[in-house]
Amino acid sequence: MLLGGYLGVPPGTLSFGYGRFGKPHLNGLETPLQFNASHSGHILLIAITLDRAIGIDVERIRTNLSVLEIAARFFSPRERDAFAALPATLRTDAFFDCWTRKEAYIKARGEGLSLPLSGFDVSFLPGEPAKLLATRPDAAEASCWRLRELEVADGYKAALAVEGAQWTLKCWDWAASASL
Repeated sequence: MLLGGYLGVPPGTLSFGYGRFGKPHLNGLETPLQFNASHSGHILLIAITLDRAIGIDVERIRTNLSVLEIAARFFSPRERDAFAALPATLRTDAFFDCWTRKEAYIKARGEGLSLPLSGFDVSFLPGEPAKLLATRPDAAEASCWRLRELEVADGYKAALAVEGAQWTLKCWDWAASASL
């Protein structure tokens, strides 16, 4: 419905395809519109842009995960060191900040986990704004992207990755507007 509304076409006429690593796209339309979606628990986020890559991720915060073990396996060396140095009471939130930012970026790139999570660094320390800090092997890649933390609901973390620097974020709550 959202994409059909943006494009001015009946939603039922839209057809979806998937890139090599699973990123969805519209089939059969010449349009600059790009989109991405993520869901967890009762939250669904949809991000839409024109003429730029975009990725979004949302995660329900779970406290039953071995975040130190997962970080040791998937985070970059720089992130692992910073994460391990955090007090235990801050690790769960920091883990999900890091994870959603990394997921949003790899989804925006459309390369899935073929882009190793350890091949780039994101900010995640308490109070630190969302940012792509470093990319390897191409260090210049980091300056081509902007990350944003999204406040969606208690018990959730979310992030957005957008290609380029000159854009404005606008958010709508479909559930709230649908009930009006």
